[in-house]
Amino acid sequence: MGKGLLFFCCACCILVLTIINLSIGPVITGRASYTNDPVTNQYYSWATANCKMLSDLYDTQKEAKILSDEYLKYSYKWIMTQCKREKGMHDMEYTSFIFDIVIGFVCGLIGLLHLFDLKKDFVSNTGLIGLGCGVVGFVLTFVYVIFNGIVYTTYGPDILKRDGDGAFAERVGENRYECFYFDKVDNIRSYYATYSDLIKKQYNYDKDFLKDVDIGCKKSPSLCSSSTKDFLTGNRYVDSNNKECQYLYIQSGETEIRNKDISDRFLTTLILSLFVCLANIGLALFGFLLFRNPSDF
Repeated sequence: MGKGLLFFCCACCILVLTIINLSIGPVITGRASYTNDPVTNQYYSWATANCKMLSDLYDTQKEAKILSDEYLKYSYKWIMTQCKREKGMHDMEYTSFIFDIVIGFVCGLIGLLHLFDLKKDFVSNTGLIGLGCGVVGFVLTFVYVIFNGIVYTTYGPDILKRDGDGAFAERVGENRYECFYFDKVDNIRSYYATYSDLIKKQYNYDKDFLKDVDIGCKKSPSLCSSSTKDFLTGNRYVDSNNKECQYLYIQSGETEIRNKDISDRFLTTLILSLFVCLANIGLALFGFLLFRNPSDF
């Protein structure tokens, strides 16, 4: 297979995969575009978020010295960093996808013309264009992959964690329950699901989910998130037979698969963007080879 044909294939790969990304991107499609933080009560759009204001808010709270450094880390400092990363992902999703569409179309069109023996004297310039476009496309797409991966595995909507059975706490003594997702004092973030968690069945519609759990053992996971300790004490949770619940479960399952849809979009665009990165490397490589030896087309 000639270098010219490989150059054309790389350009087509970039174009096709980016078109798919445009149709499923979590930001572009509006599936993930707002944040409603339950800890600091901050609500903002990823597109127009004023992260500088959140930074100033953090500085004000830090200077006041009312809250502990550990609590500030998981409240105001956390939302400040989250804002910057989400806004970065928003901007890079639009920027990288648009550039990749242009790169794929332009390089693919020029490559196609050369395959039909048109403008053969322009092959050296085509190689140079491919080299430049491939490098720019790789950098922009790779930066987007980084932002996507960080947001996908670190942040999420206001949804509290539960295990595969819908439980969030276990009885470890009389009137004493231990929360599954406790990390350390003041880290309230450990109780919240990330976008990568939302693909699991407990966050989406399941006909049989929690069907056999006694209503007395169904509680709100906020019992854990509202505490800074790793256990619940002083309360007796019993089932309909007045028997103390071994586990505490969420009150109801999901009625939709919206959470899985959001998680799938993050993951799919992440994977496809990695392939686009590889295609951009190929475009730059074959562009360089064609620039050096135009006759190899």
